[in-house]
Amino acid sequence: MAVSWLSKHLGQMLVSRTVKLLLIEDNPAMQTTLQRSFQRRGMQVIACGDGARALDRWQASLPDVVLLDLSLPGVDGLQVLARARADGLKTPVLILTARGTVGDRILGLNTGADDYLPKPFDLDELEARIRALARRAQAQPDNGLRLDVPAIDFCGLRCDSDSGAVYFRGEPMELAPRELALLRAVLANPGHAVAKERLFELVFPGESHVQAEAIEVVAYRLRKKLAHTGTQLVTLRGLGYLLKAQA
Repeated sequence: MAVSWLSKHLGQMLVSRTVKLLLIEDNPAMQTTLQRSFQRRGMQVIACGDGARALDRWQASLPDVVLLDLSLPGVDGLQVLARARADGLKTPVLILTARGTVGDRILGLNTGADDYLPKPFDLDELEARIRALARRAQAQPDNGLRLDVPAIDFCGLRCDSDSGAVYFRGEPMELAPRELALLRAVLANPGHAVAKERLFELVFPGESHVQAEAIEVVAYRLRKKLAHTGTQLVTLRGLGYLLKAQA
């Protein structure tokens, strides 16, 4: 009972810890509005409106989450993100931009973003997304630096060692963040089963409220997106999932 009580209250402390947000937005009115709104909601907000200075602020503040606008003066938001990932910064990033096309979303996610919300947006939804990313980061104490991902090439699928993006025959795959996390896990060791529990930790880090069966939904969606690649995501009952070449 003592262990259960401790686990419960540690979990509450983890979720309630003040979120440190780095807001990279060049529009003065938007920056002020977001900064004040999130400060009133209990967040610590560091604001930056210059792409050229954004990376320095990022490295100096080590935030829990980065809220990044793409249209920045001097250095574009995608360039800021690419440089951060290249430098080993793996802080969760939510892209906030007026660019709402599918191609822009794919480019942002494959550059290393964790989530994407087009303008105009609902402030409550934006806050929920930021806090979800923060919970994942808080569950992983090494969130300041990215762990190197080995370059994998299997049946035309390649996981980029710098960004963590997955390509098929040189073209970036359009994957949701959770689908990408699942694919990277099974792609790291094709032909070998990865335990369902381990996959859940990678796909839903720090999200203890999510039902274990949710991994099956992600696997189902990923399986459909792999249909044209010549690979197959196989369920091994009682063992987990593995990636293999189609017969």
